Amino acid sequence: MRLRVVLTVSLVLSLGVACAPPPSPQQPDAVSALEQMTIASIHVAMTDGRLTARQLVQAYLDRIEAYDKRGPALNSIITLNDAALTRADALDAEFARSGLTGPLHGIPFIVKDNYDTADLQTTAGSASLLGSLPPDDAFQVRAIRAAGAIVLAKSNMAEFAFSPYETVGSALPGYTRNPYALNRVTAGSSGGTAAAVAASFGAIGLGTDTGNSIRGPSSHNLLVGIRSTLGLTSRDGIVPLYMDHDVGGPMARNVADAVAVLDVIAGSDPADPVTVEADERRAESYMAHLVDGALAGARLGVVRQLSETETTDPAVHAAFERALEDLRAAGAETIDIVVPELDEIPGNQRWCRRFRYDIETYLATLTDPPVRTLQEIIDSGATHRSIQGSLEFLQQFEGPPEQDETCQIAWENGRKLAAGVRAVLEADALDALVYPTWSNPPRLIGDLQTPAGDNSQDLSPHTGFPAITVPMGLVGEGYPGLPVGITFLAAAWSEPRLIELAYSYEQATHHRVPPTTVPVLDEVPRR
Repeated sequence: MRLRVVLTVSLVLSLGVACAPPPSPQQPDAVSALEQMTIASIHVAMTDGRLTARQLVQAYLDRIEAYDKRGPALNSIITLNDAALTRADALDAEFARSGLTGPLHGIPFIVKDNYDTADLQTTAGSASLLGSLPPDDAFQVRAIRAAGAIVLAKSNMAEFAFSPYETVGSALPGYTRNPYALNRVTAGSSGGTAAAVAASFGAIGLGTDTGNSIRGPSSHNLLVGIRSTLGLTSRDGIVPLYMDHDVGGPMARNVADAVAVLDVIAGSDPADPVTVEADERRAESYMAHLVDGALAGARLGVVRQLSETETTDPAVHAAFERALEDLRAAGAETIDIVVPELDEIPGNQRWCRRFRYDIETYLATLTDPPVRTLQEIIDSGATHRSIQGSLEFLQQFEGPPEQDETCQIAWENGRKLAAGVRAVLEADALDALVYPTWSNPPRLIGDLQTPAGDNSQDLSPHTGFPAITVPMGLVGEGYPGLPVGITFLAAAWSEPRLIELAYSYEQATHHRVPPTTVPVLDEVPRR
């Protein structure tokens, strides 16, 4: 029988806040260690002998048990890793011998269920892939494990990553709920990872982003999300949507944790040719760019085409204007800019509809897949009704994308858009562009009619440029409100400067507060 002890608020606070940012004035007085602990503070607590990897894993498992399918029923987790505690024990034993085993030692991860994991099924949110066990780990999963991380759970996602608006699929019945307001969406497709990390079901998460799906869910759940330069991180072992746009990366409760993961996963991978330049282009240490005060003297271009649309929510607009004031107060200069290509290139001519080719290429890498073709997925009847039309539409596109005229047009338009953004950055000597990640707050679950406000689809995916979203605050009625985010975007390989800007903004504002729907548990298990 497991020994349990009551952990007082004072002890909880002593575990976690030493290296955590100061709380916002909005934040409740009693804040759990799990909601406040960073990778750095976890490692301090371990080094001081106040915390083990087993204790940390068990505490997260208890929160999942209490809140994911019961209580607020966030419905964010598809699969728990039954070997997580065993892995924690092994790390604790190694720590006793030689200290921390790597930069992510003992850090429990929530991994989106389109990352291959050799020891856990990978469904991409689809019942058509239930039971599919990949032959090996995705590159990024392998990298975090080598750095000492623990894969705690696989998270729910919009099926096959199709929807940026909601997190619902056939592998896990029902919607994933936003922990800041249970009747609201988490966005998509990495909404399960976002909800789980925001609710402190794990320390940090991995998501994927084809058009929006790291940045949108991060914005909707008051998280930091990094979509890196296309080619900085490998997509090997990630179930594809559109491979020419797919990027995997971190989703975290603070900039420093997201950057710690980027340091581990960035680099060249022979299995993904797009990363050929990554080792040469990557920073020696992205963590070295966590520089407070870097906004002083920065020049930021304000993309009014995205911040002032016909359907922009007034509260989000007001929050963005306050963010601009905060940026200026920190020493930045803001300049209104226009990217002409945003208006000139039709949205439907920016995408290569290559899903059939990419998913069938992926399925061919599996040893014994339950389905082998897109047509078999359609015929299985094991998909959510919301994506049936998309699957049938994409079944029409046959053969390699290089032979598809619409793909050629999309790629040329992507090059034009990238050139346009570079021209704007260079003309005004700008460090980055800024805009609201979404121009509207999270919708009600089931609402696909009111304005969505997704700005993430417009610039980064088609240019291949990096973008980081950071919490911009909360809007609307009720406590604590509905999360919104601000995006920093710049040209390819500019992650070091974007990290400096995003970190400095975070340190100047400290907008993150934990959701109140998943409060501190009275008991935390101890070994």
